Amino acid sequence: MAIIIYHNPRCQKSRQTLDILNQKAKDKIKIIEYLKNPPTKKELDDILSKLQKKPIEIVRKNEGIYKEFYAGKEMSDEDWLEALSKNPILIERPIVIKGNKAVIGRPPENVLEII
Repeated sequence: MAIIIYHNPRCQKSRQTLDILNQKAKDKIKIIEYLKNPPTKKELDDILSKLQKKPIEIVRKNEGIYKEFYAGKEMSDEDWLEALSKNPILIERPIVIKGNKAVIGRPPENVLEII
């Protein structure tokens, strides 16, 4: 079973998480640079189901886009899925998926739970 990592190579935590996967995981690792290949709303919904989180729980609230366009607004889960798919920089990273389980690699050692 492949392990999928939604990865941002410019992010230190994402790089650290990928290093742990490369060292410890016995499964093939599929790297998705989500800023270049953003997940669709359906893919995000699936990821959130595996994380057992609501869309707002994976929003990076320190990003300029969030502060400028979304801070303080009342938005439905559907609205957030749309915003996250159009602005993937808002997605917390890295997200690691194995089967029907997923974790956010903050801290990077979180990935040990699913590998």
